[in-house]
Amino acid sequence: MKSDIIIIGGGASGLMAAWSAASKLVADGSPAQVTVLEKMPRPARKIMITGKGRCNFSNVKAWNDFVQHIQGKADFVRPAFYNFPPEDCVKFFEAAGMPAVVERGDRAFPASHRASDVVDALVRACNGLGVKIVTEATVASVESADGGFRIALSDGGIWTCSKLIVATGGLSYPGTGSTGDGYRFAEALGHHITPLFPSLTALVPRGYKISLAANLLETSTLSDSFYPGNGTEGLAQVADSQRFIRQRSLPLSELGEKLNGVKLKNVALKLTIEGSEAGGEFGDMDFTDGGIEGPIGFQLSRKAVKALMNGSRVELSLDLKPAVPLEELTANVKALWAEVDRDPRSKRLHEKEKCRILLGKLMPWELIPGFTACNPDIITLERRGRTDTKVWVNLPTIARCLKDWRFKIEGYVGYERAVVTAGGVSLDEVLRKTLESRLVPGLYFCGELLDLDCDTGGYNLQTAFSTGFLAGLSAASSL
Repeated sequence: MKSDIIIIGGGASGLMAAWSAASKLVADGSPAQVTVLEKMPRPARKIMITGKGRCNFSNVKAWNDFVQHIQGKADFVRPAFYNFPPEDCVKFFEAAGMPAVVERGDRAFPASHRASDVVDALVRACNGLGVKIVTEATVASVESADGGFRIALSDGGIWTCSKLIVATGGLSYPGTGSTGDGYRFAEALGHHITPLFPSLTALVPRGYKISLAANLLETSTLSDSFYPGNGTEGLAQVADSQRFIRQRSLPLSELGEKLNGVKLKNVALKLTIEGSEAGGEFGDMDFTDGGIEGPIGFQLSRKAVKALMNGSRVELSLDLKPAVPLEELTANVKALWAEVDRDPRSKRLHEKEKCRILLGKLMPWELIPGFTACNPDIITLERRGRTDTKVWVNLPTIARCLKDWRFKIEGYVGYERAVVTAGGVSLDEVLRKTLESRLVPGLYFCGELLDLDCDTGGYNLQTAFSTGFLAGLSAASSL
C-alpha cells in the first residue's frame, strides 16, 4: 500500500498535520494522497479526556505571553506558532462546525464544552479534503528505503511513502494509545531522545498513600515496546519513572481519605527543592486520589518530578491566606477565638470543639480534618496530674500553619495519569522552520513527541496544533 504522505498517529498534532498537508495539496491542484495510520479503533482518544471532557483546546495569548508557558527551548516553537497562531486555530474549528468560547485565562473551549466536538471537527475537516484515516493500524517498525520510507504494521501490512510525519505523542495516558512508539521509530532513524519524565501530574505527600514506600522499591518489567530509549540508559531511565507509575491506584491512607476531594480556590503554593525555593504559584488546587493536583499543583509538578527523579528532597508549602500577612492573620485568629469563646453556645464545649468552630471560620469545613491531622501542634495537652489534663489551643501556631502548611513530597503519579510527557526527540536534530529532520530528508516530527511541553491552560494542545500544521504544510510543499 502506498501514500505520498503518511502520518503515524491520529491525535491532535497528527490530524492537524493531515489537514494542513491536504489543504496545501488541494490548493496546488495536486492529486497526492495523505494517509493517517492510527493504532486505536478511533482517532484522537486523548483529546476526548482532555480538560475532564471539556477540552481546553487552545490559549489565545499573543506570542510574547504564550512563550512564557513553554518549557525548554521555547523559541523553537516560534515559526510553528506564527504559521498557525491561536486565532487561526479558533477559526479552523469554527469553520469545521464547532463554535468556540474564550474563558478566564484566555483559554479556548468548544462552546458545547464537549471534547468530542473537537475530535469530530478535526475528523470532519480531514475527511472533507480526502485524507484517508486508517484505524487499528499499529505500526511495528519504520525504515528509510528507496528515497522514502517503508512502514511495517503489526498485522503484516506494508505501507510506503515519500514523506513521513511522526505524530505518535508521548507516554502519557497509555490507555489512549500513547505508549511511546514514536521514540522507537525516531531512534531507529538515527535521532536521539532527551530524558523523559511525566509532567503536569499529581504530587504525592508523605503519608498520603498506604504502602508507598514498598511501591517505590518495585520496578516493573519493561519491554522494548514500552520505551525504546537510548539503549540501556533509556531503559534505566524509564525503569526509574516506572517505580512511581502505580501510585494513583494505591489505596489512600487515613490522611489521604481526609483530604481527598477537597478543592481550594485562590491559594498560594510554593515549591522548595533541597531547602531552596524553586517556584511558586497562585490559584486553584485540588486534593485527589492521586495527591496534590489542580492548576497550581500541575504547574509546579514538572520541577518537582525532575527533582524527585534526581533523588532530591522536595517540599510544598500551602498558603491558605495569601492576601493576609502573618502578623495580621495572627491578630485575626485571636479575635475570632475571643468571639467563639464569648459565644454562650461555647460554654459547654471542650477546647477541641471550640477549635473546630474557629477553624470553620478560617477554611472550608471539609478541609478541617486533614488540616488538624497534618498540623497536630495547633493543640497542646498539658498534664497537671494523673486525672487532670489541660488542653491549649495554640492560636499563633494556627496562623502560622494557615500561611505555611508543609507537605513533604515522596512521589508522583506516573504516565498513567500525567497530562503530558516532558522530554522527547532532540530539537537540535529538527529544523524549526519546517520541522523536518536534519538527519533524514522527508522525515518530520510534531506534537508531544518532540522535546517540548507546556504549562496547563491550553498551551500544550495549541503547540500540538501549531507544530502539526507546520509539519503537514512543509511535507506537502516539498513533494
